[in-house]
Amino acid sequence: MTGTATTSPQTLDRLAISVVLGMVAVFGLAQGLTYPLLAFILERQSVPAWLIGANAAMMAIGLIVSAPLIPQLALRFGAARMAVASALLLAALFALIGLFQSLIVWFPARLLLGFAINGLYIASETWVNQLAPDRMRGRLLGLYSTALAGGFALGPASLVLTGTDTLAPFLICIAVCLVCGGLILSIRHRLPQFSAGDTGSIRQVAPLIPFLLVITGTAAAFDQAILTLFPVYGLGHGLTASAVASALAILIVGNILFQVPIGIIADRWGPERMMTLLCALTILGAVLLPLVIAAPLPLWAMLFVWGSAAYGIYTIALMELGRRFSGAMLIAGNAGFAVMWGVGGALGPALAGSAMDLFGLNGLPLLLGGVYTLLLIIALYRQLVPERQAARSATSD
Repeated sequence: MTGTATTSPQTLDRLAISVVLGMVAVFGLAQGLTYPLLAFILERQSVPAWLIGANAAMMAIGLIVSAPLIPQLALRFGAARMAVASALLLAALFALIGLFQSLIVWFPARLLLGFAINGLYIASETWVNQLAPDRMRGRLLGLYSTALAGGFALGPASLVLTGTDTLAPFLICIAVCLVCGGLILSIRHRLPQFSAGDTGSIRQVAPLIPFLLVITGTAAAFDQAILTLFPVYGLGHGLTASAVASALAILIVGNILFQVPIGIIADRWGPERMMTLLCALTILGAVLLPLVIAAPLPLWAMLFVWGSAAYGIYTIALMELGRRFSGAMLIAGNAGFAVMWGVGGALGPALAGSAMDLFGLNGLPLLLGGVYTLLLIIALYRQLVPERQAARSATSD
């Protein structure tokens, strides 16, 4: 099948991988700044909460709708040109949003933000996987996750310096997007290229990677459910708003710091064993959350590991995707991941909120622990099936 991976680079192009990781970090900063910034502005305009949420959802819709188009655009125009165009479109959209602070403009603009964001996300994930030698694929994808999460975390922090009532944060976003485009242009000849006649689409790759798609949706659901509903959970258990914010910060910092060790261990152990460990740690965290919620230090220690384990399964999914595919099929697989990230990100808060309505506050850890338990069962089954098949083959021989 065209696009199936059989080889990987024997040496690492350090300059190319450094520029791609730097591009991801600065882009993550701009995206992380956007979410709270636009919410603050709409709140100041007395826009109802449901309308603020609906406006934010337009970006997720843009991610889902655009994902099937990205592989075809990359094949026709080249991934580098597509990524540069995405960065320039983002800069133009941030300028439009900053100058015309109206929902009439923001609804279509945030839909297009999803389109442009997808072009950069899918291209960068594909490049990191294609540039990575097999022996250090997990480590490099851990660095990718760290760069993205670190930049994303710095975005809201930058609002402390810029405020939300001037054009300064929008100018930062515009500058960051232009930097992204410049970084891509600076190494475009060192980035992997598609072969002539290479083909690939989500429809082709999806039946080959159903478990990886489930992993991606699960990681997205956890990420969005925790960010959305942990404040409700914490406040309901008597935590102050500052304590909830500190707890979430600890979770985010742990996520940033642990992705590289997760990737290094996965390189040594293999992705299957690492997946099992991460699911088990996430389930343990869900069990412990109601027990430690009122004790700050145990809570922080648990969250420090919990968030990184729950999100780390996505790093493992990227690692496995890169080992199995290259070229157009790899970028199609990353596009499929983008669709599932949008779906999981939309379903996660909705299902977790319903669980809290049905079972009380502890419906949140109950749902998350249950989902990761199902994932663990599937992962263990997938490991046992090849072993049984190998045993039968040896017996028959």
